[in-house]
Amino acid sequence: MKKLMFAVAVLAMTSGMGVAQTVRMATEGAYPPYNFVNDQGNLDGFEIELGNELCKRAELDCTWVKNDWDSIIPNLVSSNYDTIMAGMNINEERKKAIDFSAPYTPPMPSAYMALTSDADIENGVVAAQTNTIQASHVASTGATLLEFATGEETIAAVRNGEADAVFADKDFLAPAQAESNGELVWVEGHDTVELGEGIGMGVRKSDGELKAKFDTAIQSMKDDGTLNAMLKKWFGEKALQF
Repeated sequence: MKKLMFAVAVLAMTSGMGVAQTVRMATEGAYPPYNFVNDQGNLDGFEIELGNELCKRAELDCTWVKNDWDSIIPNLVSSNYDTIMAGMNINEERKKAIDFSAPYTPPMPSAYMALTSDADIENGVVAAQTNTIQASHVASTGATLLEFATGEETIAAVRNGEADAVFADKDFLAPAQAESNGELVWVEGHDTVELGEGIGMGVRKSDGELKAKFDTAIQSMKDDGTLNAMLKKWFGEKALQF
């Protein structure tokens, strides 16, 4: 009987260890260069490379989960995965529901983009991705907020005339602006808008130990310069750095 009880106890401990060692990392897969699905059908981008390195340094076995943006926080809270790395800015409203790691980017600028540099962003219609700090900002102005599930849809809304402008992370909008042959331009005086505290990894409030492991790994990458090198790789030589 004692041997049986011991075997059951060992099985329970090893099963628990297996669960604890496997960290499920959620991302949207639709917000380049932070995260996207590449031509081979695999998750790719700054946060995928960074997340893999953080897991290596924290000695964690990690796996990636693709999840739509609008349900990404509720599914974390419901324990459908363990972290979020999805271009998520740290702000006070989100801190009410989840915790964040130390930021792995400096505060990244947002920008308004439109078909004309004098687009009416104060009284017109402005597109933004739902549940973003940019959407909250637009809602606090006199503009009419038009929300979409994905960032790509917000840009399309400007092109097809549904919206006068789009407001999003400048690094997300920049490729579309650069490749538009002058069709899309920055709204004059509103191409660098500071919002949020930087981008960080979302974790459940109950997972303080996991948060601490990732905080240590993030700090180690800041200390040895590898995080700055990664920021330059994905956001260019002029990228904001630590």
